[in-house]
Amino acid sequence: MNESLSALRRQVIRPLLDHEFQQIRSALKKQIKDTIKLSVYLEKVALDVLDNLALFETLDEEDEVRQEALGLILSRYRVNLVVDNEHLQGAPVIIEDNPLFRSLFGSIEYQSENEVLVTDFSRIRAGSLYKAHGGFLLLHLRDLLVDELVWEKLRRFLRSGMLQIEEPGTTFSAIAAVSLEPEAVAVEVKIILIGSRDQYYQLQEEDPEFARHFRTKVDFAESFVAGVDTRHAFAIFVSHTCHNLGLPHFSAAAVACLLEDAHREVDDQSRQSAIFARAEALILESAALCHVRSGRRVEAIDVDAARLARIQRHDYPDQRLQESIQEGDLLISVHGEQVGQLNALTVIDLGDHRFGFPVRLSARTFAGSDGLLNIEREVEMSGPIHDKGVLILQNYLAALFSHLAPLALNASIVFEQEYNGVEGDSASCAELYVLLSSLSGIPLKQGIAVTGAVNQHGEVLPVGGINEKIEGYFRVCETMGLDGSQGVVIPSRNRRHLMLDHRVIEAVSQGLFKIYTVEHVSFGMALLSGMPAGVADESGEYPPGTLLGRAQKTLQSDRRACHASESPKHGRKNTR
Repeated sequence: MNESLSALRRQVIRPLLDHEFQQIRSALKKQIKDTIKLSVYLEKVALDVLDNLALFETLDEEDEVRQEALGLILSRYRVNLVVDNEHLQGAPVIIEDNPLFRSLFGSIEYQSENEVLVTDFSRIRAGSLYKAHGGFLLLHLRDLLVDELVWEKLRRFLRSGMLQIEEPGTTFSAIAAVSLEPEAVAVEVKIILIGSRDQYYQLQEEDPEFARHFRTKVDFAESFVAGVDTRHAFAIFVSHTCHNLGLPHFSAAAVACLLEDAHREVDDQSRQSAIFARAEALILESAALCHVRSGRRVEAIDVDAARLARIQRHDYPDQRLQESIQEGDLLISVHGEQVGQLNALTVIDLGDHRFGFPVRLSARTFAGSDGLLNIEREVEMSGPIHDKGVLILQNYLAALFSHLAPLALNASIVFEQEYNGVEGDSASCAELYVLLSSLSGIPLKQGIAVTGAVNQHGEVLPVGGINEKIEGYFRVCETMGLDGSQGVVIPSRNRRHLMLDHRVIEAVSQGLFKIYTVEHVSFGMALLSGMPAGVADESGEYPPGTLLGRAQKTLQSDRRACHASESPKHGRKNTR
């Protein structure tokens, strides 16, 4: 009788279950690709319900045993919804700023029961990789490179396209654990890695298999060509920023100051900085200063004050160097003339602040056969780029006097009072000038500082940090007294990079400070010495009344002196 009653119950309940499960199949048909697995799962659920029909009868609330048994049965039918995109519009876009193993690939949670870690399917948690299924996942490459476990797991996923949720720590756990092994899931996701250019090329070289999965490279430019449209768009950006942050709006003159700062940031009159975070910070600071003076609109004076305040927060090293010159600790001369001495211009980059500063450059020459000696290189205080620049000017010097080769010359170049090392080739023009001054005995104007690189043909090449270099030297001259004889010599190719401070522009307009541009080193020689550089004739000789002619005469004298000192030795050797 019991068996017949059980069969009758199953016969009555089975159509009801089939009807409900058919509705479930219809509802999930579009969402689930593998309908066969869904049908198998629902069939198992139906059989499990039919096997435990007695527990589904009306229960007595006091029958705790039956209630607990029914609870266990129902817990098997629950669905662990690891990803819910019900309210999502469009494809998911996940930005994972903390790509740990658990947060990226998912995890399985555990609880301790009788000193054993246990879990079930309801404790499976999806990671950001699974949450981005059908969409995009953004990761920082640097975060992935520091975790080898995450890196290897991601490589395996990219190779197979299958995501296996697992708990890596259970293998090394001190106590036993009852674990799960969920079925691997096919995940379709576009992964976007964010990193530097160096990291990108390092990845290409060290892991070509991984790099093959990231063939589309997108470079974010740090600057762009400026024009009427870009300046208009920048003004709109300023207006939107003020509106979104509840700030007072900027006047046209204030927007012009912000534009000037954007050009100054990239040292280019024709290009504008694309780092808008810096512009937004300047907008905030300018608006704060406008609020202090109770202004209703941000004016140019507020932007200038904000820029000045930013500089003053970071320019203490610059102030100390300026004070060292005033106190006489650093020897810089901006008046008169000197032989074999000149002010070169350098730029110091502290990361949060960059400023220019003059450095005393000197040279000594005398008869000999050792050639040019770079003192910084000898004591390992110069970088490879500076050494390259010195070798280039050495070859150019040899080419100038090739008719006297080999040169009977001993020469030394040094940056005076420089103890932190030298790098870059922007002083190679100045080094050439002090060498020729020492050779010819012609003094150079000390009020004119020089920057620029030189190639093997004597052409002056552009250099970086041109605005900071000019302004740094201008501050020194201003402190020591401007008399109209001071100025700087820069490459003509740096002309479009000039975005100078208004004080420098005003001094230039008044004739108190000068900026000279040169294309060839010969123009700089004539300007600094007040004497024509000289052009060689067909035999390679230079006119006597020129700078190179005077240097040629010295080299010829040195050559005769060297031959005279060597002749007795040769005579004794012949006698033997």
